[in-house]
Amino acid sequence: MSEEIHKDRRRFFSAAALSVAAVQLGMFGSTAARASNSGPGSATARNPKTNSSFAPLRQIDAGQLSVGYAESGPANGPAAILLHGWPYDIYSFVDVAPLLASAGYRVIVPYLRGYGTTRFLSSGTIRNGQQAAVAADIVALMDALKIQKPIIAGFDWGARTANIIAALWPERCKALVSVSGYLIGSQEANKTPLPPKAEFAWWYQFYFATERGQAGYEKYRHDFSKLIWQLASPKWTFDDATFDRSAASFENPDHVAVVIHNYRWRMGLAEGESKYDDLEKRLAQAPVITVPTITMEGDANGAPHPDPASYAKKFTGKYEHRTITGGIGHNLPQEAPEAFAKSIVDVAGY
Repeated sequence: MSEEIHKDRRRFFSAAALSVAAVQLGMFGSTAARASNSGPGSATARNPKTNSSFAPLRQIDAGQLSVGYAESGPANGPAAILLHGWPYDIYSFVDVAPLLASAGYRVIVPYLRGYGTTRFLSSGTIRNGQQAAVAADIVALMDALKIQKPIIAGFDWGARTANIIAALWPERCKALVSVSGYLIGSQEANKTPLPPKAEFAWWYQFYFATERGQAGYEKYRHDFSKLIWQLASPKWTFDDATFDRSAASFENPDHVAVVIHNYRWRMGLAEGESKYDDLEKRLAQAPVITVPTITMEGDANGAPHPDPASYAKKFTGKYEHRTITGGIGHNLPQEAPEAFAKSIVDVAGY
């Protein structure tokens, strides 16, 4: 059989798998992604809360890190990498991953640097939280796992990381799902003051700029993070067990250093590493994203987030925005897992 026929067969079975996935997720999401009256890109969502754990976690050396990650689904399926934010962890996707795995996807959910079982390989490595460093980690993970071109999806830090990979390395990103849209920033852009109400929403960033803030987060990271969950998702009635499961990942020995550096770097109060200077210069130009993209927003997101109209033109490939209604906050994948999973399957077909 010729190589061209092999390629045709692979394309056929890949398309068939995605069609099956869309049907399966359409069934899963029949109540979670119904069209609402708030617009063509809107849907209602509910959280079934059916899963409490992943399969045993894996560990792999990638770049500067030993990365802890969950994996599910067939090893030869189309890959989807799901990226969490702060102060969250891989359990934001505990209900998303099995939906995608059952639809034929190979699902990778890594702990970012400073979270869970992810560790720096060297004690001498700077505990750097700048945006380019986190994105480089995920590219290194893709290389280590021999994943060439996955769908990348995330929220908060994870959405920013996915944005960066899609913008700087489009050949490594098949498609993008990004909660809160376009989140690439720069130290220069962050010098511009915001209106008082908007500045107030970033109170924790200013707290972290102080030594008192660093000491406070070190001492009270559990209660601090729980407060952020409550403020960012004011209508999500998560229980203590759900929060504590994720809060365990904040006990990582590098967690506080990475988080504090991330927010101080954004404000220009901490230096980045020179090896990322060229990447940061490119990011400071606010590059457009050309890969197929679905952006998402919850109707009850209590965290700072841009208006979808402000970033729509940053996505120049096939693009759609979806607002998920029903009291959905900042942690959209965990609060509306079916809608999030459906967006991944849908964008794969763009």
